[in-house]
Amino acid sequence: MAETTCTKCGMPEDLCVCDSISREDQQITVKVDSRRYNKEMTVVSGLSEEDDLKELASTLKSKMACGGTSKDGQIQLQGDHRRRIVDALVEEGFDRSNIEVS
Repeated sequence: MAETTCTKCGMPEDLCVCDSISREDQQITVKVDSRRYNKEMTVVSGLSEEDDLKELASTLKSKMACGGTSKDGQIQLQGDHRRRIVDALVEEGFDRSNIEVS
């Protein structure tokens, strides 16, 4: 059987750590914007395009029990989730020290 190798590091796919390394190096900003009718929207920005934003948005929406979307390199969640979003991002493999909440 031929094993597939990662194009970035050259390691076999099952041993590749490129995804976890890229997640640890990202500077993520979490802020709350006011939208139409003074509704709050939590915006997570600073995510790289290598991460599957739609999949990550879906995971965060289910953990936060809210609606939302991913567009323009950002994840937008309905409501104010600043207190809980950091723990959810750490569970997904992001480094706590690289997450700034404003």
